[in-house]
Amino acid sequence: MDRSRRLMERAQAVIPGGVNSPVRAFRAVGGHPPFIARAERNHIYDVDGFAYVDLVSSWGAIIAGHANRKVVEAAAEAAIRGSTYGAPTEGEVALAETIVARVPSIEQVRLVSSGTEATLHAIRLARAATGRDLIVKIDGCYHGAHDSLLVGAGSGVATFGIPGSPGVPAPLAGLTLVVPFNDAQAMADVFAVHGDAIAAVILEPIAGNMGCIPPQPGYLEAVRSITQRYGSLLIFDEVMTGFRVAPGGAQALYGVTPDLTCLGKVVGGGFPLAAFGGRADLMQRLAPVGPVYQGGTLSGNPVAVAAGRATLEQLDGMAYLALEAAGQAIEEALLPACAYHGLSFSRVGSMFTLFFRPDAPRNFAEAKESDTALFATYFQAALSGGVYLPCSQFEASFFSMTLQGDDLEDAIDGLCAALVAID
Repeated sequence: MDRSRRLMERAQAVIPGGVNSPVRAFRAVGGHPPFIARAERNHIYDVDGFAYVDLVSSWGAIIAGHANRKVVEAAAEAAIRGSTYGAPTEGEVALAETIVARVPSIEQVRLVSSGTEATLHAIRLARAATGRDLIVKIDGCYHGAHDSLLVGAGSGVATFGIPGSPGVPAPLAGLTLVVPFNDAQAMADVFAVHGDAIAAVILEPIAGNMGCIPPQPGYLEAVRSITQRYGSLLIFDEVMTGFRVAPGGAQALYGVTPDLTCLGKVVGGGFPLAAFGGRADLMQRLAPVGPVYQGGTLSGNPVAVAAGRATLEQLDGMAYLALEAAGQAIEEALLPACAYHGLSFSRVGSMFTLFFRPDAPRNFAEAKESDTALFATYFQAALSGGVYLPCSQFEASFFSMTLQGDDLEDAIDGLCAALVAID
């Protein structure tokens, strides 16, 4: 990894930590990150010529495979016509129609450029609609790096052991209440005290930023009932799960409909695009028809919209069957090794985490009991064996619908060999 090492040295001189998103720095697992030169289908290739089966998939954004021909052609054709106009286009209307048709909670939608934007604007809208200030979030759920939600965040914040972030004013942090995932009683208790002042609950219906942790039976239904009882809104952050775990996201999978939904990653087909949407009466509060301001120069960017449409068009029934088949094959291959090593495995569709603790966690406190040092050993063994995993115990793995045949076998072999290496 000589070229990657030299690039990291150059990067550290001009970029904080040498990376543009903290977890990429490999601080939790040691060593230097490979700098990626190109990608195709299920593989990424670094500048030193090494190939890896990719189980990060740009943190879940790539579901149709890297450099998918239909996505590339759609984006290229759009770019030839112009990269951005700052004006409405037919493509964004068509993408919005697709989102509304597929996601149960969304009657109207706004396109933005990142998941962070989507959650930020959803919370502003919830506060405006309810006239309340308090937000309830889940310990370990990460909803983007904006001030209201860096309290009790998981993912990269947990990887670096940071409880929140300097620069977040204490009065603003005080408007965010934090409760454990999968604990309906804790949610009921916080509402019993603060219910009349709570604008919304925001959560990942399947936690992905503390590792992949599914909701316990009845949990989402209980949260939905509590918010309705107190006149608060329920926001599902489906930036990870939207269009990945089911055509309509986790809300379709579990049959629980929130008031607002945030989307990202898959919806942009690997390009910077996200969205938030929900009931029409709520969305009609946004400018220009309502008083709640939200805007962005690159919102609905025509190139990103084209890539997103080309991706969603490929996510038919066969695609989800392929994703589930690959996930099941990985799970069945790893479960015996997990039992032997005293580890646990958690999966929903095409997102999964191998936890370095005996039982699959139900919340962030339990996830933090994982042996992160042993995870780092496993990660490096997998990387040396040609499998690229998320470089933190508190991140989920993702794969594309093209992970089949030899690629799938290579992924399974590499993961199993890495488990042997930790003995």
